Amino acid sequence: MNPLLDVRLPDNTSVEAGFPADHSAWNLGSMLIVQQTTPAHSYARSANKLRGKAIDHWHLVVLRTGLTWTECDGHVSEGAPGRVELRSLGYPFRGRTTSSQSLSFYMCRDLLDDASAINDTRIIRTFHGNYTNLLIDYFDSMEARLPSLRAADLSKVVRATRDMIATCVSSSAEHSGATEVKSHLGLMQRLRRLVQHRLSSTELTPDSLSKELGISRTRLYQLLEPSGGVLHYIQRRRLLSAHAMLSNPANRQQIVEIATDVGFVSAAHFSKAFSREFGYSPREARNLGGSRHFGAMYPPTQTAASAPSFEDWINLLGH
Repeated sequence: MNPLLDVRLPDNTSVEAGFPADHSAWNLGSMLIVQQTTPAHSYARSANKLRGKAIDHWHLVVLRTGLTWTECDGHVSEGAPGRVELRSLGYPFRGRTTSSQSLSFYMCRDLLDDASAINDTRIIRTFHGNYTNLLIDYFDSMEARLPSLRAADLSKVVRATRDMIATCVSSSAEHSGATEVKSHLGLMQRLRRLVQHRLSSTELTPDSLSKELGISRTRLYQLLEPSGGVLHYIQRRRLLSAHAMLSNPANRQQIVEIATDVGFVSAAHFSKAFSREFGYSPREARNLGGSRHFGAMYPPTQTAASAPSFEDWINLLGH
């Protein structure tokens, strides 16, 4: 959890007790599934975490046992068995949990782009009721079959899971009478799409973004301040797209061509920025051939040195 959250044990727990947690992750490409058992603790998605890595994925949590309380912008969401909680990792939050077992889904933002019911409502939402019960039944069945999934199954499983989640969320919004309003999250969705569509443009600047979004430069900087600022956000989106191209075995473009395609005017600057962001060079990323990050499942017996880290997976989710 360290790449995403700051974690603390309860005040009455000694440090010597440690943090005896069990964590199993499954990489389906544009979706990560995590089975987790943890002791009681508090957690925070802090502004510093957001500045360090511009991660804005969705995090969906299904508790098997235990209780959670998560606060964001003064709103407290209570998680319990029989409920589904949806969080945005692109906005700070904090909370606490009792000892618990959970199933989590980490999804790239694009995966739910057309589920308008969540684009313009609260950053953290909890769902319950008949549709949620059906969704949890689906999760139970899916979890039992994770070890037997083949690589060829993954994209279909992701689509089916995405559709089930979107149906549950949309149905809940209709039932509660929620309407689309222009909010922080909805504006971030528009901003993300705009940046992604114009990555190769040398005119992708704070001025051009604020004009196309119809907001002031001040508002734009406020939106992206948790992500390290406007220029940092744009550069990270460019680097993630470049990584996806380099990791695609079917892409035979030269590295300098890929750098140009994602908006870098200097190959040297691209190489330096890429290495700083991912910890290895563009050439090394190409040699990996994509197998290190995408749609892969690794047995528990695999050594830590040969397996990718959870941080690798979360950073490159969907790219």
